[in-house]
Amino acid sequence: MKARAFSYFRAGTIEEALDTHARAGDDARFIAGGQSLVPALALRLQAPRLLIDINHIDDLRGVRCEGEWLRIGALTRHCEMLTEPLITEFAPLLRAAAPFVAHPAIRNRGTLGGSVALADPASEFPAMMLALDAEIEIAGASGRRRVRADDFFVDLFETAVGPGELVTAIFVPLFRSNQRVCFDELARRRGDYALVGCGMLATCKDGVIEAIRMAFFSVGNVPTRARTAEAVLSGVRIDAERIATAQAALDGDLAPPESDEVPPAMRLHLARVLLGRMLGRLGEAA
Repeated sequence: MKARAFSYFRAGTIEEALDTHARAGDDARFIAGGQSLVPALALRLQAPRLLIDINHIDDLRGVRCEGEWLRIGALTRHCEMLTEPLITEFAPLLRAAAPFVAHPAIRNRGTLGGSVALADPASEFPAMMLALDAEIEIAGASGRRRVRADDFFVDLFETAVGPGELVTAIFVPLFRSNQRVCFDELARRRGDYALVGCGMLATCKDGVIEAIRMAFFSVGNVPTRARTAEAVLSGVRIDAERIATAQAALDGDLAPPESDEVPPAMRLHLARVLLGRMLGRLGEAA
């Protein structure tokens, strides 16, 4: 199939993009990397009359420290997660997740803002927003606001971004010397959507996990915090018994949906296996 005919507008500023979208209404879509939107257009799953290109908006670019936060512009490409020194230093969990995102051709075009805004439950970066306790900056007609990742993901492909609004940046708390990160996923082939994946950020002192955030993906309609397992691990040293308790706690944290590809019980089993491997590595690092 081919996309329906549409008009094209290249925005130079955020305000110009928002104003153009407001005039077009529901018949407009923003486009940046296009790694999700273009296939949807080709299959006519979406058929807007206007595409608003935001690739040339300077305010959506760049990575910089702002106080206790690392600000990552929405147009930051996936491949930049692998090469940007500030991300390696202050957001190493994003650096750890980046090689698992699709394939090099997609990483060269896909953007962080686009991935977070789409909120594909099988994607790596939306879940990492939860693990990092990130905040997502959204621009709209009434100005800009920041939404915590815990409140951002609402339902399947549904987020706190309202009609005509635009994700402009991601704010991540700066990584500290007493913190450790771990990322892994299980997939049939490298680059395929994960059967299950997880990222975690732990604050440690003298080998004890003072606090930990764990976010799973490919286990439901949205990326999911494993809050019960987090509680089991907080304030203790990681050992075999504690790992087994955390694995059992996933029964209350994760509820994988029915799927023709992988039964829920199998996906939950894989999540336990993955958690065990990751906690073993995290315990050594702590």
